[in-house]
Amino acid sequence: MTAPALQARLLGRVGYGDAVAAMQRFTAERTADTPDELWICEHPAVYTLGFAAKNDHVLTPGDIPVMATNRGGQVTHHGPGQVVAYPLLDLQRLGYYVKEYVYRLEEAVIRTLAHYGVTGHRVDGAPGIYVRLDDPGSHAMLAQRPKKRAADGARPQPDFSGLGKIAAIGIKVSRHCTYHGVALNVAMDLEPFSRINPCGYAGLQTVDLARLGVHTSWDDAASVLGRQLALRLAR
Repeated sequence: MTAPALQARLLGRVGYGDAVAAMQRFTAERTADTPDELWICEHPAVYTLGFAAKNDHVLTPGDIPVMATNRGGQVTHHGPGQVVAYPLLDLQRLGYYVKEYVYRLEEAVIRTLAHYGVTGHRVDGAPGIYVRLDDPGSHAMLAQRPKKRAADGARPQPDFSGLGKIAAIGIKVSRHCTYHGVALNVAMDLEPFSRINPCGYAGLQTVDLARLGVHTSWDDAASVLGRQLALRLAR
């Protein structure tokens, strides 16, 4: 079956709970012929907890609401100045599996960062995209990669030394169809990240494009990321 063209929708600022409810409704009602969509938005300040989240990773939420959700992953923060992209895809129709889907999401972020002269990196065992804080444009392989598994087969703990997380990924797949997605930090108030253990890692630094010296608008970053997602997520 040929996959229809991805339909992009720029939603602007929407409440997190409203966006999740709309994605769940879209996914429940879609058929084999429903075109895939890409929703791009930003949210008012909120902490969200994935399936694997532990309550003690939310340290001092203060007046920022905490919402449990059904995506994968742990705790993260959404807020103004962050581009959030929600691909609503039929993976079976597109012909690739979840692991490749996550790789393609990460690749779209990496290409978006490259557009702004920043090099994004993957860290084994820690989904999302990271940058070198001392040299954001460096293409050198991260020193901690690759790492061998322990004798008992356990994966090594990621080493975030010198890195900042600039994009988080948390997805849900239901009946081969995806929702939730990826969040890219553009120009945010980063202080709320200090009130949690981002993605379950104590002390993990979070960064945005503005702190890296890239001054661009939310609209421009949303446009670049949207184009990259449309390219990377195609069949």
